[in-house]
Amino acid sequence: MSATPQPRRTRRRATRLLAVAAGIATLGAMAAALPANAGQSGGQDAAGAAAKKRTVDVQLLSFNDFHGNLQPPAGSSGQVTEKQPDGTEKKIDAGGAEYLATSLRTARKDKPYSVTAAAGDLIGASPLLSGLFHDEPTIEAMNKLDLDVTSVGNHEFDEGAKELARMQKGGCHPKDGCFEEGKEFKGADYPYLAANVTDEKTDKPILKPYWVWKHKGVKIGFIGVTLEGTPDIVSADGVKGLKFHDEIKTVNKYAKELDKQGVKSIVTLIHEGGSPASQSYNYDCDSPGAGDGISGPITDIAKGITPKVDALVTGHTHSAYVCTIPDPAGKPRMVTSASSYGKLYTDTTLTYDRKTKDIVRTSVKSAKSANHVVSREQAKAKDMTSLIGRWNKLAEPVANKPVGFISADIPGRGAGAPEAPLGDLIADAQLAHGKSLDPETDLALMNPGGIRSDLVFKASGSEGDGVVTYGEGFTVQPFSNTVNLVDLTGAQLITGLKQQVSGPNEASPKILQISDGLTYTLDMTKTGADRVVTDSIKLGGKAIDPAATYRVAMNSFLAGGGDGFPELGKGAKPLVGGDDLKAFNEYLTANSSADKPITPPKADRITVVK
Repeated sequence: MSATPQPRRTRRRATRLLAVAAGIATLGAMAAALPANAGQSGGQDAAGAAAKKRTVDVQLLSFNDFHGNLQPPAGSSGQVTEKQPDGTEKKIDAGGAEYLATSLRTARKDKPYSVTAAAGDLIGASPLLSGLFHDEPTIEAMNKLDLDVTSVGNHEFDEGAKELARMQKGGCHPKDGCFEEGKEFKGADYPYLAANVTDEKTDKPILKPYWVWKHKGVKIGFIGVTLEGTPDIVSADGVKGLKFHDEIKTVNKYAKELDKQGVKSIVTLIHEGGSPASQSYNYDCDSPGAGDGISGPITDIAKGITPKVDALVTGHTHSAYVCTIPDPAGKPRMVTSASSYGKLYTDTTLTYDRKTKDIVRTSVKSAKSANHVVSREQAKAKDMTSLIGRWNKLAEPVANKPVGFISADIPGRGAGAPEAPLGDLIADAQLAHGKSLDPETDLALMNPGGIRSDLVFKASGSEGDGVVTYGEGFTVQPFSNTVNLVDLTGAQLITGLKQQVSGPNEASPKILQISDGLTYTLDMTKTGADRVVTDSIKLGGKAIDPAATYRVAMNSFLAGGGDGFPELGKGAKPLVGGDDLKAFNEYLTANSSADKPITPPKADRITVVK
C-alpha cells in the first residue's frame, strides 16, 4: 500500500493551487497572525521532520541452522563461547525455542520497522521431538516466532523436494498421515526461497527465488540460495530431479531483476558460510582489516556478489561471525552468521533512504550489527512451552526408552578435534553391526557431519544420570541411514582417507571417524592429500596393502560417495544392513549396564600433527 493514498495527494495539489492563486498578500496576512518566532521555529521543525523522514532504520533479525532444536541442546552443543575483556573465554548455556522466541520478541519492542529472516537448515538433522514428526513441530514454532522469510539449506532436502513443498504448503504426511487427531498440518506462514534450485525438466526454481518485504513505503528484497554443493552432502534420493546452480551467478541474476522492479535494497540469505579465526561469538573478525578474521567459501562468494546486494545472512558452518567483507566495488558489506540451534540471533540495523530506496551502505557497520546470546536465564515464551509440551506428549512413549548407560559425557559434535570420542563409539557400533552381517568385516568409517550432538551424562529428564534414552540416541543420529558393507581395495581405502583433506574437502576437511584397530597420522603441516601420511595407515598394526581387499562398514550416505568421498562410492559386493540408529542402540544395550557403563573412548586412533 502507498504511504500516501491517492485522494490525499489530490487534495494537497488543490490546496497548493488555491494558495498560489490567493497571492502573496494572503500569505503575508497569515504570517502576521502568528507569533513572532512561529515562522522560524516551524520552518526548522518542518525541515527537521523532512530530514528524519528521508531515512529510516530497519531492524533485521536473523538466525540459521536451527535444525529442529525446540528444546535447549544438551552438552557443548547447547553452549556458546564468549570472549571476556581480559582475554579469557566463558561458556554460556544458550538456545531453545522458548528462549529464542523471548529474545526475538524483546528485540522487536519499540522497533516499528523490523523483519526476521533465516538462512536455511531450520529443519532436518533434528532431535526426536521434531524429527519423529517430520519437522512439523519446528515449522509450527517458526510460525509462532513470526519468521518472515528463509532460504532453503541442504537439510531442507533430506526428505526430498516433495516433502519440502509440503513444509511450505501444508498437508498431512503421505505415509504417516496426520499426527494430531482432527488437525492438519498448515505449513509455513513464511516463504521458503530457493533461487538456485531448479527442476531438471522445467529449469524453473522449485520455490520462489525472492520475496519483497514491504512496510510503510519501505521495500527490501530477499534472495534465498543454498550452497551449490548440496548434492554432495545430501542423499541422492533427496535431490533427485533437481539442479543446483552457482550461488554468485544466481544472486546476481535476481538482484538485477529486483532492481528493474524498483527494489533497490536487497539482502541475500545464503546457506553457505565461513570459519572465523576464533570460536567466540563476539570475536572481531574485522581485525586487523575488514573480513581478515574469516576464511572459507563465503569469502569468495561475498566478494563476487553484485554491489546491488546490501547484506548477506549466511549459515551452514554453524559458526558465529559479524564481518564486513568488501563487495566487488570495494564497499564494506555486512556478512553475518548466528552459530546454530537457536543459540544466537543477529541484530542488524539497515538504514533505508526513502529517496533512493536503497540502504545507506556506509552506515551498515559492525557497530550496528551484532550477535546476541539466546540466554536461558530469561523468561520462557509460554506459547513455545505449550507447543513443546504438546508434541512431547506424543513423542514420550518412544523418546524415554533407555537404550544404554555411560559413565561420563561422550563428546561428539562439540568435541572440537578431528577425532571425537562419540565418533569412535559410533564407528565401533557400525563395525559390530557389520560383523553380525558378515564376520569378515574389517573396519568401519563414519562421516563427522552425521554426528549431530554429544551424549551427555546428566539426565535430560527423569531417566537418571548416565542413562542414554532412545530420544538422545536419535538426536545423535537422526538421518535414518542404513549400515552398508562394501569391498574396497587397500588402494581405494587409502584414496578415500586422502579425500578427507583434498578435492572438495581440502578447504574444510571432513575427518572420518574410524573403528578400533584402524590407525594413521594426519599431518596438518602439509597440504592437500599429503596430510594423510600413507605409510602410517595401519589395521591391527599392519600396513594397509594396496592390493588386498577389505570389507568396510559405513552408512548408506558415505557408501553413495556423499560428503566428497567418491572413492567410497565405488565399493564392490554391496550389502545393505540395518538402520544406523538401531545398530547404535543395540551396541549400547549389548555393551553397557547400570553397573558397567560405557566409558568415553580415548580418541587416540588418529595421530594429529599440527
